[in-house]
Amino acid sequence: MAPWTLTQWCACINIPRRKPVPLSIVPICLACISCFLILLYVSFTFDNLFHLPNKSISFSSPLIPKPEFQARDRVEILPITNDHNNGNDVISLLSKDAFEDQNGPPLLPSHPILHNKTLKPIPNGSFQRKRYKINEEVYHDTKIFLASYKEMKSSLKIYIYPHDKKDPFAHALLPTYGYEPSGNYASESYFKNVLYKSHFITNDPSKADFFYLPFSIASLRHDTRIGVHGLPDFVLNYMNNVTQNYPYWNRSGGADHFYAACHSVSKMATDKVNHLKSNAIQVVCSSSYFLTNYYAHKDVCLPQIWPRHEEPKSIFSISQRKKLAFFAGSGISPLRKTLVETWRNDSDIAAHGGRLKTPYSEHLLGSKYCLHVKGFEVNTARIGDAMYYGCVPVILADYYDLPFMDILNWKSFSVVITANDIPNLKKILQSISPKKYAALQANVLKVRKHFKWNNSPTDFDAFYTVMYELWLRRSSIKVMSFKSS
Repeated sequence: MAPWTLTQWCACINIPRRKPVPLSIVPICLACISCFLILLYVSFTFDNLFHLPNKSISFSSPLIPKPEFQARDRVEILPITNDHNNGNDVISLLSKDAFEDQNGPPLLPSHPILHNKTLKPIPNGSFQRKRYKINEEVYHDTKIFLASYKEMKSSLKIYIYPHDKKDPFAHALLPTYGYEPSGNYASESYFKNVLYKSHFITNDPSKADFFYLPFSIASLRHDTRIGVHGLPDFVLNYMNNVTQNYPYWNRSGGADHFYAACHSVSKMATDKVNHLKSNAIQVVCSSSYFLTNYYAHKDVCLPQIWPRHEEPKSIFSISQRKKLAFFAGSGISPLRKTLVETWRNDSDIAAHGGRLKTPYSEHLLGSKYCLHVKGFEVNTARIGDAMYYGCVPVILADYYDLPFMDILNWKSFSVVITANDIPNLKKILQSISPKKYAALQANVLKVRKHFKWNNSPTDFDAFYTVMYELWLRRSSIKVMSFKSS
């Protein structure tokens, strides 16, 4: 006989069997406990979440602002303080990323920068917004630039291939200390003259970050023995001498070599030396993406600057700048001809073909925007001219690798348009608000120090900024030791 089951025993003695506890009761209990804890937490924090304190909130408070501070507000530009330099009102603007409150921790990058130290609550429980707008910084990253710039000044070393004063082409291979560089292509001579006298030079090739090829295109093109058409042969012979008599080029393939040239004929000077234009760093004024011999991010745009050593007697205020835009120049390109034909009779835009009868400086001082328009090449001295006189440059040169683009945020101090925008030029410039223009013009005054040559370099001038561009391009490839070569 089979043994009785538990159910049979319970039925025999009249004991009802209990059903097992359903497994779902466990998560239900946990959910109830969680809800209870959440409600308990909310009850303790209710006042903090939905009520503002009666006192003003400190600027260094970590509290995130209320929804009134939208992203669209943070990109608008307003002046913050005034800095009186040289008798001129220069608007100083705060940086979103670099700002750090002196009395508190640095703000999160997503926070707006608040000009006022306090925010006063208003009856509806939201913040009363005051002047807190953020500037578009003139540098891509101010902190990184300043730190790296300091390192560059202390550690960058350049070796210059040596040449004797008795060399038949010494005038093109050595500095031109006998006379002051002048004209549109002075940047080439200024760079060489200052570099030879700088602390960057080393006579020990093993310590060099870069090797400078000191031939001067501007000088050679005027030499009757060479001329424009003889440049490719001269550069070919020069490079044969470098590669055969020195070991430095061959160990790196020329990646740590550079030369500087401002005249447009420099682009044909390397026609017979493909490894020079392909491997070495070309520090050139003719820096167009359209040119087959220019390689963006490898090569460096040398700014074309008309040399000026004295500050302008005055920088006109915004209210004194009566003309909307100004351009003057010979019609040596279809782009310039189209610009002049379109706007020559306009009352707000002064567009002149050829030379002016009145001083050039008066037009630059009296205009809000000054046009940089492509001629034979994308580069002209007009950007430097505009900045010197405090005029906001308008760049109208397609495929132009603008000077110092790795460092400067050109959108913060210039207007860049395309050739197709010429018919809409007036509409584009008039659509820029007065506040935005004030910020652009203030930033022009901040960055113009980078577009000035000095016989003895000063911090952040054109020479040091070009050297910083080279510093950014120092090779990451470890070459063999000089002793073992």
